[in-house]
Amino acid sequence: MSVHIPNILLAVPRNPITAVGLPIALGFLSGSPSSKVANSNWYHNLHAPPGQPPREVFPFAWLLLYLSMGYASHVAVKALDSSVVEGNRNALSAGLALYYAQLGLNCLWSPIFFGQRMTGLALVDSVLLTGTTWYMTKLLDRPTNGEASYYLLPYCAWLAYATYLNAGVWWLNRAGKAEK
Repeated sequence: MSVHIPNILLAVPRNPITAVGLPIALGFLSGSPSSKVANSNWYHNLHAPPGQPPREVFPFAWLLLYLSMGYASHVAVKALDSSVVEGNRNALSAGLALYYAQLGLNCLWSPIFFGQRMTGLALVDSVLLTGTTWYMTKLLDRPTNGEASYYLLPYCAWLAYATYLNAGVWWLNRAGKAEK
């Protein structure tokens, strides 16, 4: 089964600059309002699970992850452009479609968690994002000879960790203990 991706969505990752620029720009746009909320009473009163890093770590971690996921999309589209094996083309097309799906889920998380303060819905988004990204990584692995996985596995690991953090925040604050 082949997945059709509009040409514009294939054109973006063909250039490595736009490939890494898109997730960085979208991440900045969706995440920038969160810094104000991260300084609010609501955020400071949330109970966090063990192992939460200082909030200053997140912008640097996400910048590196956006760079690597964007470059993985470049690797995938270059493999798609040169692939003649139908099975590889199908896997790459499906993987690139999932790339855009996970990018959308990624962009929704901060507005849900920080903007709407809906930690449970953010957790659902995080679980979907993590599952989509792991499956995308699996699809892109063989047709790119593991190169896309090299760039995506740190992102997969971070998403698993971020989902743990989100689950912990939701669980520890589910009774409305944090001040709104």
